[in-house]
Amino acid sequence: MDTPVRRRHLIAGLVATVLAATGGLLVAPAPAQAADAAHRSLRTADNPDWMRHLPDATSLAALSLPGTHDTLAIHGGAWTQTQENHGNSAATLAVQLRAGVRAVDIRARINEGNTLTIHHGGTYQQANFDDVLNVLGSFLAARPTETVVMRLKHECTGEFGSCTDASGQLGFADVFDRYRAARPGLFWAPSVNRSAGAAVPALGAVRGKVVLAVLHGPRGGRHGQYGLAQFADWGHGSSTYVQDEYHVPNVGAIATKRDRVRRHLDATSAGDPTRMYVNFASGGSVFATPEAVAGGALGVQGVNPFLLTYLNEGSEVHPPVRRTGMLMMDFPGGGLIDRIIAVNAGRTS
Repeated sequence: MDTPVRRRHLIAGLVATVLAATGGLLVAPAPAQAADAAHRSLRTADNPDWMRHLPDATSLAALSLPGTHDTLAIHGGAWTQTQENHGNSAATLAVQLRAGVRAVDIRARINEGNTLTIHHGGTYQQANFDDVLNVLGSFLAARPTETVVMRLKHECTGEFGSCTDASGQLGFADVFDRYRAARPGLFWAPSVNRSAGAAVPALGAVRGKVVLAVLHGPRGGRHGQYGLAQFADWGHGSSTYVQDEYHVPNVGAIATKRDRVRRHLDATSAGDPTRMYVNFASGGSVFATPEAVAGGALGVQGVNPFLLTYLNEGSEVHPPVRRTGMLMMDFPGGGLIDRIIAVNAGRTS
């Protein structure tokens, strides 16, 4: 059966096969667009504690959260990399957090010793889950007004184009529980309860903590009831509160992806104010790299510059965006991160 996750792994595997068959003649395209305010300029944003201005009573559902898709995918070439490379061992995550990113997408493989290593498909991203938690713990200890929402995904299916877990280890949820228990207080406790999903919290309850939104299995299911109860139907791809139409078959189809992002932004602004919404600006395929989808290519506007324009447009053009929800991006620019954060100034309760 064709599913979004199977399609992604097949794409990665097909690219690897073609590279091998052609001796590497399938050359990765040059960056689709020069760095600008919307794209590939992460360090130009400096928002280490932007949540300090928000009242404790503010629901997480009311917030506009800059996020990164496949947060630590910095290795593997043009079809695998989704973020600017600011260093291994989750140093890239530290730069994202400093810029203002507050929603992260972590993909992990079960390794020897019941440990988790960070992967995108078959590519190890030179970071381990301990690195991720070290960076998050240090950041939140220094900036206790902040919170970070995490989507954690068991990445390995063992299929072509994916990774394979080490044999003889505990199950993914059991391994995660070991990490959680070793760092008491880092995660917001109701979100890491295997047997019961949590209600969407107010900001005051989760300052200085990581909120687990969902713990995903490798083929679309969830591990237990971890995370927020409202995401019970969030598998791979889109669901009630999630837009994740990942497959962008070619550069021309970036326009369709832009429209899907726009429609979900509008739905988020007009939707249930007690629910969190998740909007993936990311996408790709063999014929459209994540870089091309984010920044644009061949005269087609990328999703990131489109987003910055759409968020800046006034009511004479379209109803203003009153919240973005978790906006998960590839190669975000500093100006785009700043603009998403600025949406919160108009909606804080």
